[in-house]
Amino acid sequence: MRGPAESVGPRRPSEAEEVGPAVVMGFSIALIVFSLLLMLLVLMHKGKGGGLSDMFGGGMQSSVGGSSVAERNLDRITVVVGLLWFACIVVLGLLVKVG
Repeated sequence: MRGPAESVGPRRPSEAEEVGPAVVMGFSIALIVFSLLLMLLVLMHKGKGGGLSDMFGGGMQSSVGGSSVAERNLDRITVVVGLLWFACIVVLGLLVKVG
């Protein structure tokens, strides 16, 4: 006699198992892209001695009004990309742990 926990026939994969590898691959690719973009953005920031932002006109005197706006926008973009990078890591960790 079979109990209610036993199934008849082959087990059908759930919807989460069917999309799992594709979702993990997508988040892995997104993590690589965000990592490279974040690395580039961090290198573009102006440090004490100037950074790669000097190559794009950030090395001019700070009295120029456009330079500070560019730095603020670069800061905002870096923070957004950093948050997306962190979210990808958390989602990938959860997917690997569950799947």
